This record gives sequence, C-alpha cells and structure tokens, in this order.
Amino acid sequence: MQRLLKSTAERGARYLDSLRERNVAPTPEAVADLRRFDEPLPEAPTDPEAVIALLDEVGSPATMASAGGRFFGFVVGSSLPATVAANWLAGAWDQNAGIVVLSPVAAKLEEVAMRWMLGLLGLPPECGAGFVTCATQANFAGLAAARHALLARQAWDVETQGLFGAPPITVVVSEAVHVSVLKALTLLGLGRERVIRVPVDGRGRMRVDGMPRLDDNTIVCLQAGDVN
Repeated sequence: MQRLLKSTAERGARYLDSLRERNVAPTPEAVADLRRFDEPLPEAPTDPEAVIALLDEVGSPATMASAGGRFFGFVVGSSLPATVAANWLAGAWDQNAGIVVLSPVAAKLEEVAMRWMLGLLGLPPECGAGFVTCATQANFAGLAAARHALLARQAWDVETQGLFGAPPITVVVSEAVHVSVLKALTLLGLGRERVIRVPVDGRGRMRVDGMPRLDDNTIVCLQAGDVN
C-alpha cells in the first residue's frame, strides 16, 4: 500500500508541475487516446499499480488543466497544495459524511467552514447554512426556502399541502438568467416558462425601469455577475 500511495503521489506531483508548460486544453490526440479505456469488464482483479499507471498515462494528458493558474473557463478555481493533499487524506479516511455519527470530523470541519462563510458574508452567526454540490442545487435550495417562506406567511405549508391549490407565486428573473435557476424552478414546480423576464443593460444588470410591480407573492432572482 505504501509503495502504491507513494508512486501515486509522485505521479500527481509531476502532473501539477506539468501544468505550467502544457496546453490548458487537451490535444485532439490525447482525447482520441482515451479509447484505450474501452475494454471488456475484467474477470479478475488488475494490479493496482497498473491501474494507476494507465490512469496517469492515458487520463492525465486528456484532462483540462483547471488545476493550474491559466484556466479561465466557466467558474472554476484552481487547486492549492493544501487542498490537493487534504483530498488525498480524505480519500484515505473514506468517510460517509451524511450524518454526524458516521464522521464526527467531517461534521466538525463543515461546521467551521460554515461559520467562516457567514463571517465573510457579514451574516449573523445564528444563520443556517449548508453546502451543496453545484449551482443548480444552490439555486434549488434558495428557491425552495423562498417558496416556503412566501407560502408560510399565508398559512400554507407547502411541504405538507403541496402546490395544488396554493396561493400563486410570481417569479421575476433577468433576461440573462442562468440556466440553473430555470432548472431549479422546473424541479420545484414553479415553472420555467411562468417567469417574468426583466431586460438587462449592456453589462448584464437588470434594468429597474423594466421591473414589474412587486407584491408579497413575488420571488426576485438576482445574480452578482453574469456568466453568460
């Protein structure tokens, strides 16, 4: 095990060092070479070192160099030495972090990170927080909370009563709304086509003169920045 982990660490370090010189995007030849992964399901185990060697030799050249400092596509940050090393250690821990009893350390680290985030955002320490997997889930959680709050003010418990017969909700978005917001609205039963779209200016900002009249049944989806 130690030899395998050591050789894997060496391969990882070489990969990170190579990001300073290699193309940010993989070459067409590297992508085409991924066909080497196309093989029948093995009937017997493969030597672990051979597996890692194949992943490195075929997989590493076919990666997008998002771990380096020259990748500016989408909203993707690069890695740091501490995060790479911590990820390796977390892999060795192999925790199921779903509930506290299964991983006290994971729960504690999440608690600390949430407290730090509340401080960075200037929010009261008693605020609730949670980490999700992507932009779609973040928008889903935020819109679900807004939906709950609006309907609760009208004595409607959407979690138990559902949306059939519920007071109508108006959703306002910008013309540059991110697709993840529309997907979240779809999953929440609010409808991606029932939104009111507000025009934006040349910098992607919602125009105040295009805003509809807002009432207590309205959710306004704002965004800081524009990735479109």
